[in-house]
Amino acid sequence: METILQLAARNTQRAQQIIQTTGIINAWKSIGAEINLVGSLKMGLMMKHRDIDFHVYTPRLTPAISFQAIMQLAANPAIKRIEYKNLIDTDEHCIEWHAWYEDSDHELWQIDMIHILKGSYYDGYFEQVAERILAVLTPEIRETILRLKYETPDTEEIMGIEYYQAVIQDGIHDYAAFQNWRKTHPANGIIDWPPHSKF
Repeated sequence: METILQLAARNTQRAQQIIQTTGIINAWKSIGAEINLVGSLKMGLMMKHRDIDFHVYTPRLTPAISFQAIMQLAANPAIKRIEYKNLIDTDEHCIEWHAWYEDSDHELWQIDMIHILKGSYYDGYFEQVAERILAVLTPEIRETILRLKYETPDTEEIMGIEYYQAVIQDGIHDYAAFQNWRKTHPANGIIDWPPHSKF
């Protein structure tokens, strides 16, 4: 039987293959963008959720610029659907892209690309969050986080940062304790942890 660590390693390897196959990094670089991997794949904490997260930066942010990169990604026949959300005029100064890639096993992978205005508030924010988490990530902490993710029912929508905060900050070790922890730590949008002010 496949162990939790083996499943995590298999999904991580498959995610990296998808990044190569889609040419997503070159698509964004071709329009002069900086593209950074963030989220669970960046931190080696991918488990059951097949999602790949990128933050992308350009000094100017318009739909026309963003669409140039997405057109290249959409040319891949394995990309089955793409969603777009214009948040340029909000505090987040971004365009959200969500694409779904069908792999050889007919499983769908979600690729999230957040195109952010360089120099705005969230420029580098999640990259720094990942670095702070990686700095304290021991094998034991990593295995605990992966186990909690594995034990989470597929019907539950839980942000990755909730697991990381519960385990790293508050020492949560089992799923029942994690459920109780979430009741007293409700997640509303972007969780400011580790605190942005400390970067």
